[in-house]
Amino acid sequence: MSGERPNRYLRDIPLPGLGGPAGYRGPHVCEIVGISYRQLDYWTTTGLVSASVRGADGSGTQRLYSFEDIVQLKVIKRLLDTGVSLQRIRSALEFVRDRGLDLRNVTLMSDGTTVYAADDDARIVDLLRSGQGVFAIAVEPLAQETEGEVADLPREHAYEDPAVPSPPEVQSG
Repeated sequence: MSGERPNRYLRDIPLPGLGGPAGYRGPHVCEIVGISYRQLDYWTTTGLVSASVRGADGSGTQRLYSFEDIVQLKVIKRLLDTGVSLQRIRSALEFVRDRGLDLRNVTLMSDGTTVYAADDDARIVDLLRSGQGVFAIAVEPLAQETEGEVADLPREHAYEDPAVPSPPEVQSG
């Protein structure tokens, strides 16, 4: 046979309880990032971050945040902790998004007022040569740190089937 025929029985049918990508609920995200739920809600409703797995669809639904969302939140928190204003952080993240840069491959630097995004070593060196004191947040090590922190968190799928009971969570001890 030169060409294989597609199997007519194989279809992309979602299985009960396994619908959509998995994410993390707000309270768990807040615990890992070190922020209050009120901060998370404000940052999400104002568009600073998004719950990319599942947004809130009215009363009773909870947002689900992806791993990448959590890394972005940790970057925001670190920048705030160093004295950068939320407005400048927002501008820096828009810069990264608008240029299609992968946040993991970016080093964010600031002198306390301006935030710089550098995606290669040459640009980092040029900024540091200007003689201005800066601090840097390399996002990849932050992402690796976050991987360990979310490993034991319960994940939810975006489209749970209410007719199918969820498996019991395994308690680690």
